[in-house]
Amino acid sequence: MAPTLSKYITTQSVLGAASVSVFLLLLRMRRKSERSKKLRKAAHTDIQYVVGEKSTTKTKAQVDALFFRQLRKLLGIVVPGVLTPETGYLVLIAAALVARSLCDLWMIQTGTHIETAIVNMNAKVFRRKILLFALAMPFIAMVNNVLKYGIWELKLRFRTRLTHYLYDHYLKGFTYYKMSNLDNRIANADQLLTTDVDKFCETVTDLYSNISKPMLDMSIYVYRLTTRLGWATPSLVFLYLLFAGFLLTYLRRPTGRMTVVEQKLEGEFRYINSRLITNSEEVAFYQGNHREKLTLLASFEKLTNHLRKFLEFRVGMGIMDNIIAKYLATVVGYYAVSVPFFNRNHPLLSGLAQEERFRQYYTSGRMLVKLAEAIGRLVLSGREMTRLAGFTTRVTELIKVLNDLNQGHYERTMITNGTVSSIITDKSGLLVSASKKSSMPLIPGSGRIIFQDNIIRFDRVPLVTPNGDILIEELTFEVQSGINVLVCGPNGCGKSSLFRILGELWPLFGGTLTKPPRGKLFYIPQRPYMTLGTLRDQVIYPHTREEMMRRGRTDAELTQHLDRVKLSYLLSARESGWDAIEDWIDVLSGGEKQRIAMARLFYHKPQFAILDECTSAVSVDVEGSMYQYCRESGITLFTVSHRRSLWKHHEVTLTDSFGGT
Repeated sequence: MAPTLSKYITTQSVLGAASVSVFLLLLRMRRKSERSKKLRKAAHTDIQYVVGEKSTTKTKAQVDALFFRQLRKLLGIVVPGVLTPETGYLVLIAAALVARSLCDLWMIQTGTHIETAIVNMNAKVFRRKILLFALAMPFIAMVNNVLKYGIWELKLRFRTRLTHYLYDHYLKGFTYYKMSNLDNRIANADQLLTTDVDKFCETVTDLYSNISKPMLDMSIYVYRLTTRLGWATPSLVFLYLLFAGFLLTYLRRPTGRMTVVEQKLEGEFRYINSRLITNSEEVAFYQGNHREKLTLLASFEKLTNHLRKFLEFRVGMGIMDNIIAKYLATVVGYYAVSVPFFNRNHPLLSGLAQEERFRQYYTSGRMLVKLAEAIGRLVLSGREMTRLAGFTTRVTELIKVLNDLNQGHYERTMITNGTVSSIITDKSGLLVSASKKSSMPLIPGSGRIIFQDNIIRFDRVPLVTPNGDILIEELTFEVQSGINVLVCGPNGCGKSSLFRILGELWPLFGGTLTKPPRGKLFYIPQRPYMTLGTLRDQVIYPHTREEMMRRGRTDAELTQHLDRVKLSYLLSARESGWDAIEDWIDVLSGGEKQRIAMARLFYHKPQFAILDECTSAVSVDVEGSMYQYCRESGITLFTVSHRRSLWKHHEVTLTDSFGGT
């Protein structure tokens, strides 16, 4: 009985049983994981949120004519001209690819000679060829690494070009502010500016290599096979290439859209994590760690669900890729190379001896294997091209929004009383939506701004939010230099809106605004911004040290400003003095940051300053001395505050009664 059973115990049967066992084990583990996931999911299934983008239209990203137009525009950015370093590296990569293909061809021929010498026991030829083979290895290794260097450097240069281009537009004027406050087509611009740009440059560079090398190999091997075997063999291979390429491109169409969704969900998950870090103190006071955990898990659940669907799709496509681009290609290759050898009347092979026919078949077979590999890589590169379509769509959308914002065109989607509505401005600036408070036409940019020193004048200027809500239909007042104004009123009456229009952050919907140029108007919020850098950088922001020196300002002057706000101990307590580098947001207390902001105001010495509750954490005596110095320096103040101690420093009070709100 034992011998009867033993004949069924073969390597194939053991491997088959092991494969089935592993599959059943993985299936059982997945079912257990799904049961536990359902238990966990019950805790955060009711968590709903919206991050930035509220558009319900699905983004289409696939390899089509639109993709090639978008890619051509982006390539025009990263390769701006012929006589550029990027073009030089493209040529270097092309030359390295040619050298590598020639090296592969030489290695095939030399390897054939070495193996023939071994079979024929020709020691002299063997020693000569093996020595030549060994001497060529350093050159081949150098060619391979020059190719890698060219690809890495080209990717870095592409990213540098594209990053500089995007930041030139993103940080032009107040575009960075408008993108997050006036327009909500782009959520998580940081994700696009960093991760998506990097992946786009990496994919397009790799694709250049992965397409150029197979096409070059195909050209070389087709030529050599044609001279050895005729046109029949390469023609069959190319027909199969066309069939496989069209079929796989059609099957891969969802990849681009799924890549876009993946990047959006990755950015959303990262945003929610960074949001927790930014608001950690408020969350801690509310003991909201459990609620934030549910939100994070809900975001992570959306991301992992999509990644799992994407993974299942890629596994299915991977099976199809392997079957069509590798295994069937090998079958077609064997058939194609057999055609001339089975033809007894073939003009190039019929008169050869058996040994020579064997050598021709061996060399041609290797070339055909390389040709099949090249065709496989070219077909599989379509997968990367489909993925590139997703990144191209994302980066193109970012550039489109940046250009629109720089031209005064923005779109904003709102949810009001359960109804989704949109505010869209066309190229002429017409606003499609209007508030119910007034029937007046809302046309962003229809107002007029006049730049004039020593005066601020609002002449029939409406205060309108980016959502289209009209806070005040018409606002008219005038303030000359030397007249400090105290602005009072409840929340929502338009105080911050007034300052945003004055600072040109919001568009002017009508009337005439007369104001000093931007450099002569300064704004200090309740929570002042601390930049990354030295102690000096905190006072002179946004100037650099070089600009400060160019303007003839000195550290001694900065020291006087620090004395005026009672912060001289910050300088004496640090060995590096003004060059001390700290994480100033965490090092300084709230009151110290507000006093640093006042020292910053003294340094810039503008004509007008807007102080938005910027001394709420400062003692009354220090606050009084700072306001007194502003008057002595000729800085006219617009102050938002509820402290009665500040009334004596202002001549005029602006309240909500003027707007009737």
